[in-house]
Amino acid sequence: MSTGPGDIPDDAATGDVDVEALLNRFGLSDKEVDTYLTLLEHGEAKASTVAEAAGVSKRYVYSASEELEARGFVTVNDHVTPTTIRANPPGEVVDRLADDAQSMLPALEARFSRAETATEPFEVVKSRVTVVKRIRRAIEEAGQEVTLSFPLDRLDEVADELRDAADRGVLVLLLLTGVNEPDSGLADRFPGVATAARTWGQPMPSMLTVDGRTGVVAPAEMVARTNSGTQAIVFSQQQLGPVIVGSFLGNYWPAAAEAVVADPAPLPAAYTNFRHAVLQAELHRRSSDAVVGHVSGRWTDSGEAVEATGEVVEVSQGLVAPANNEFPVQHSLTIEVDGERVTIGGKGAFVEDIEADRVELAPPDGPEVGGSRDVAASNADA
Repeated sequence: MSTGPGDIPDDAATGDVDVEALLNRFGLSDKEVDTYLTLLEHGEAKASTVAEAAGVSKRYVYSASEELEARGFVTVNDHVTPTTIRANPPGEVVDRLADDAQSMLPALEARFSRAETATEPFEVVKSRVTVVKRIRRAIEEAGQEVTLSFPLDRLDEVADELRDAADRGVLVLLLLTGVNEPDSGLADRFPGVATAARTWGQPMPSMLTVDGRTGVVAPAEMVARTNSGTQAIVFSQQQLGPVIVGSFLGNYWPAAAEAVVADPAPLPAAYTNFRHAVLQAELHRRSSDAVVGHVSGRWTDSGEAVEATGEVVEVSQGLVAPANNEFPVQHSLTIEVDGERVTIGGKGAFVEDIEADRVELAPPDGPEVGGSRDVAASNADA
């Protein structure tokens, strides 16, 4: 026989269910269970009657009754003398417990999802379709930076997500594989998909990093065709992200041919992604635009917090050609402060004078620096 939400199943009525154990699972102590079951048998009773039947003290009955009333199991009639305690109808109790459990579900699922991400930093993916879905979703969630190597003949599968990311101020560095000759028409066929894009004819893995902490690494053949029999790794680990970015910028990016470089972004603009600040400073300097940098961070020798403002007088970078950095992953700014040159590096900097958390760029004759919102954050709000 079917039962409704508040109905008691037949097996419970016949004693096949361990009611005491179930009530314990709902958080009732053994004595609270004894008190409640005694009240169910009496319907309504004085505290002394319940105490005698349950084998507990009268004082405990009052204490337990307050807890049971708070949970909806009983009603305490303290407006009469002597005080009586009445068991609420079991159907109402079950309905209330079910409602409470259902109301917890969204919060529990949200916490479970966060815990799952934190405790399972790697996922093995065997399907090409799933790999592309993971890449799209990761790009959609990007807030600061995307680096991606991807076959040119498959670019349309992720072009919309890349374009949206670039539109909201994310630094998008795109390396397109399977291109034997420099592709001068890339910007016309796929406008706005990258801040900077390069092409390469040699095979290489499809590698994605998003904000330096999540990404995908897949064999070249897995993205290029279906049923390749290979596997990809989807990761979410801050320690691994910078390693993949370092390989992307250090091993592959310098060997590829430059195909697209976006126009300089409007100023003033603020960046918490240091590479993006370096790129924009370089693009403006190449356009003969003087740029003032306002840097918030810490001195690398002492760790003391510092803010410094000065004209950008030098940029070391390898994001756009020609590169002028001493090694592929070196990116730095030099600003002039009170006649002295101060070098700025990104997260983990130790050679430069300052390790930057945030860099604001502005024209010398523009508004006073120090108040611009971060580019990606402000575009995301738009």
